[in-house]
Amino acid sequence: MGALDAVASWPVGTAAVAVVGPAGVRARVGPDTGLPWASVTKPLTALAVLRAVDRGDVALDEPAGPPGSTVRHLLAHASGLAAEDNAVLASPGRRRIYSNSGFELLAGFVADRVGRPFADLLRDDVLRPLGMAATSLDGSPAGGARGPLRDLAALGRELLAPTLVPDLMPAATRPAFPGLAGILPGYGRQAPNDWGLGFEIRDGKRPHWTGAGNSPRTFGHFGRSGTFLWVDPDARLALACLTDREFGEWAVPLWPELSDAVLAEFGRDADP
Repeated sequence: MGALDAVASWPVGTAAVAVVGPAGVRARVGPDTGLPWASVTKPLTALAVLRAVDRGDVALDEPAGPPGSTVRHLLAHASGLAAEDNAVLASPGRRRIYSNSGFELLAGFVADRVGRPFADLLRDDVLRPLGMAATSLDGSPAGGARGPLRDLAALGRELLAPTLVPDLMPAATRPAFPGLAGILPGYGRQAPNDWGLGFEIRDGKRPHWTGAGNSPRTFGHFGRSGTFLWVDPDARLALACLTDREFGEWAVPLWPELSDAVLAEFGRDADP
């Protein structure tokens, strides 16, 4: 029995899962139907922002957001902004407050600076270069992407072996403002609650949506739509998942179990 066979028993109507290595997809199950990505949109938005940084259109440490905040703070959920509005709940760099509004503000900031709609920037700077033609941003840059498994797998491959902003990815995928405590949505308070620049860092978090066997350097994101993407640079693997059921108690045991099974079957020693 292969690791992905367990997906057939999940309590969902549709599930599509792909195991990705540096050379591409190594195994997959499920249809290639376009589904909402919810907050897995944030890594896409982060890549578009980082491309703007790489071009010199914006700088990571220039002011953006509430007083004292920067582009870096917004990417790392450390600006102090509330989750769903522009209320300021803390000084920048003091607490990890997961903020959809912060990503929306950030996307607007970059779009204004460049003079183009953010959806166009995302399409031209991230989706097209990665061959993600079936994915689009139809709503918020914090959670409005929709696309099929093949495109989510393409994103996983890019994050395993970066081509778009290779010089910036090391900083983007290690803790920014390390040590900050905060709430990991769906899992409660974590101390520390480490994030990179648009990517959640596994570090030593417990409980967590990745597997017990995932390395502390694992990074990625999950979404309310029952979607996730993790990238484990030590295992040289990414795992991409789309479902049609909202995240909830059903996913809490099943996602880590799948992750550990995938690591056991496809880990570094088995990588071609």
